[in-house]
Amino acid sequence: MTLPAEDEEAFSGEDFGRHRLPRGLTLRALVPNAITSAALCCGLTGIRFAIGGDFRGAVLAVILAGMLDGIDGRVARLMKAQSRFGAELDSLSDAISFGVAPALILYLWSLQQMPRLGWFAALALAVCCALRLARFNARIDMEEQPHKSAGFLTGVPAPAGAGLSFLPLYLWVASGRDEFRQPIFVAIWAALMAFMMISNMATPGWSSFRPRKTIRLELIALTGLVFAALLTEPWLTLVGICALYLALIPVGVVRYARLKRQRAVSLS
Repeated sequence: MTLPAEDEEAFSGEDFGRHRLPRGLTLRALVPNAITSAALCCGLTGIRFAIGGDFRGAVLAVILAGMLDGIDGRVARLMKAQSRFGAELDSLSDAISFGVAPALILYLWSLQQMPRLGWFAALALAVCCALRLARFNARIDMEEQPHKSAGFLTGVPAPAGAGLSFLPLYLWVASGRDEFRQPIFVAIWAALMAFMMISNMATPGWSSFRPRKTIRLELIALTGLVFAALLTEPWLTLVGICALYLALIPVGVVRYARLKRQRAVSLS
């Protein structure tokens, strides 16, 4: 194949070095990106556990991926190592760890008993997670983001959506009752979580919580007790965390609607 003249010049040895690409990531950027890679490996290892029938290990691997995902961005900001590469790697890791991995784990655990509808429910979870992340990337450089400016998120974030999608599995492990493993129930729940990830509703973000100074010590103590509960009764504690998060969603919608009305009044 013959290249046009300008393309031949671009690929020639003399001109190729004029616009050099960066030789690699800086040492500071390696740390947060290594954490992101560890989160990705945890998500993929969760799939491996599920294939082997160890569904408890599979869920714990995805939860560990969520914990690592929660700190990589903060580490990048603290080290002033934010980069476009890190943002893209984070999105790809999230799509696999919180979209593909939960979908396959739920399918292997329950949904394969209803192959057609179960597979569509698993696909919905994975695809909607990818769509959510694509929407986030498309808006990342936009100055006007009403939900974000008010301290809220748009839809359920990917790690939280993955954790919520496992609620039937938490209940199954905690109670030992096979009713929670019924594929029709799991399929409906997975589809609902998929919809919540791509919805436009305002959900609470960390910056939307501003506890009063008088109860901050109590919150510190409560956080310690929650971690202790995770060590002693992990599955029931995860059920409680999911119930609390679900209860906070309508609270977040009401609070954002109130803030939106206040902004409209102040601008009028």
